[in-house]
Amino acid sequence: MSATPTRGQVLKLYKQFMKNARQFNDYNFREYFIRRARIGFKENKDVHDSQKLNTLFKEAQRDLGVLKRQSVLSQMYTFDKLVVEPLIKSHGHSRGL
Repeated sequence: MSATPTRGQVLKLYKQFMKNARQFNDYNFREYFIRRARIGFKENKDVHDSQKLNTLFKEAQRDLGVLKRQSVLSQMYTFDKLVVEPLIKSHGHSRGL
């Protein structure tokens, strides 16, 4: 039986989820995966059973692998920006109308 994941390992896994979710070019997919990561980790923050923690950790590692592959595929395609996406400011400031 493997050891229970430490808090540091779980935080590292969460950061990897967020990093890979942010790499999606499509706004809707990006926001969906960021939201799902936050909700999923938050729902399980009070789990203390070591067997359940091991299961959740292994499932999350598997899901991270899928997310990484999908984010790489997403980067192969470009999408037009949506109205709801923030614009990247090229000059460091923007002018109000």
